[in-house]
Amino acid sequence: MVTSWTPSTGQEQTLRVDELTLEDLEAVRLMLRGSSVVDWYQLHFRDESDVDRFLRVNEFDPASADDLERLEELRLDAVEYLGRNFNMELPDAVANRVPVRDLFLMASREGKQKTWACIILKVMHIVHHLAGRELSTRLPISVDQIYRKIELKVMHVIDELRAAGYPVVEFQWSRKTQDSLITKLLAKRSTLAANIYDKLRFRMVVRTQRDLVAMLVALHRRLIPFNYVVPGASVNHLLPFHRVLDERQDLRAMERLLQHDTMLEKRQERAASAPINEFSGKKYKIVNFVADLPVRVDSFVDEQSRSFGNVVFVLTEFQLVDQETAAENERGDSSHDAYKARQYRSVRHRLMSGLERRNESPREVTATQPRLPRPATRPHAKAVRSHRRPRGR
Repeated sequence: MVTSWTPSTGQEQTLRVDELTLEDLEAVRLMLRGSSVVDWYQLHFRDESDVDRFLRVNEFDPASADDLERLEELRLDAVEYLGRNFNMELPDAVANRVPVRDLFLMASREGKQKTWACIILKVMHIVHHLAGRELSTRLPISVDQIYRKIELKVMHVIDELRAAGYPVVEFQWSRKTQDSLITKLLAKRSTLAANIYDKLRFRMVVRTQRDLVAMLVALHRRLIPFNYVVPGASVNHLLPFHRVLDERQDLRAMERLLQHDTMLEKRQERAASAPINEFSGKKYKIVNFVADLPVRVDSFVDEQSRSFGNVVFVLTEFQLVDQETAAENERGDSSHDAYKARQYRSVRHRLMSGLERRNESPREVTATQPRLPRPATRPHAKAVRSHRRPRGR
């Protein structure tokens, strides 16, 4: 049986189930549930072309000698770390003998080297991420410039998907303004700015819920490295992963090959199905996840910073929803206006808590209340039918 998702706009193109791979399914599950690749015990790359695609999404060019040398440096750092801290003696094949790209295939195939390949790739993943974070603090480049690089990167991919016929009915992106950030921190129980993931947000509306899987797979293959999806930051009210498998016989046959940790998966599914935050309406529904998107900054890297590579990371929020649900999210208690009203009530209460403790009368409190203006937004939209301000949370 061949099942397909048919896009609703542009050149007709279908994504067949027999084109989906175990890697696709694992990546979709990761985005929907917000788990971590560090808990994985195998990969699912079929051949070198799969590995090369994964490297490109991570901003490594498999045809570049310099980029392959950087991967070798990361492997050496990982081997030394494991030796220093855990006294691990890795097999020579994994530690230095095979080309570094082959580690991804070794971690995907049964054999005595699979576990060792997974171990070293996990450490390489962390070392590379830390280097990118350190590099971003050393470069003569502003946050605004880095954000713009990410925006152009995402827009380019979305334009490609639309041209190919993917059902992107509406596409919007926005950055949080300073006022919005202050309000969010005043409202949150955690007032650490580092915990705000939606400073840069992209929102996509597709035709129907059946189009969500195709869109997630396309984003995984072209834009979002599954290894940098932020654990614990996913919200999923629309697409339970078990339903993805249950509705398609071809995918059910692959289920036994997926990595399973039943207790962990149940906790992740419960957490992902919770409200997006405490101010969201009970009927508000969305697929929402965060990825630390890599972006190359070669032209800004000097000799003193070259040891940290040429990739930095930007926490980026992605929201996906179908047209019908998007319309429902604009009504009543789920609307953006209702959300902001609840958020502002909470902020006002926290700001005024000292006055309430002194038992000042309601009239006195009201008289001294500062006026809290509605936050301005900086939306950018490419939409087929709408240029509305993103209704993010």
